[in-house]
Amino acid sequence: MASTQIETVSTGVDKAKLVLAALLVIGGVAAYYLLASQGVWAQWGGLIGGLVLAALAFLVSESGRRLVAFGRDSWREMHKVVWPARKDALQTTAFVFAFSVAIALFMWVTDQFLQWSLYDLILGWRR
Repeated sequence: MASTQIETVSTGVDKAKLVLAALLVIGGVAAYYLLASQGVWAQWGGLIGGLVLAALAFLVSESGRRLVAFGRDSWREMHKVVWPARKDALQTTAFVFAFSVAIALFMWVTDQFLQWSLYDLILGWRR
């Protein structure tokens, strides 16, 4: 039996990049609040600048490269999907809608019957 093992190698440099990314996010949020007296442009500039630098620090780490590779693979797989024709999609949607309405009506009728049988017949409470 073949053994499938996943090896995750995380170096100190990659951990430092992730810590740097987290610190840049925190710094961007802090800059947003600390630059309130400087005006809205400075606030948003500090926030967006911190987030962009954090994204760049994350993307150059091993985790970031794996995320980008996953995104590329996912995009390739999306192009392999065979989507249904418009007619099939509309028929399926209509069927789901009709079935949902039928179930809703059934649940309403069941609820009304239980309400009538419990409150009127068994308990004798009149409205």
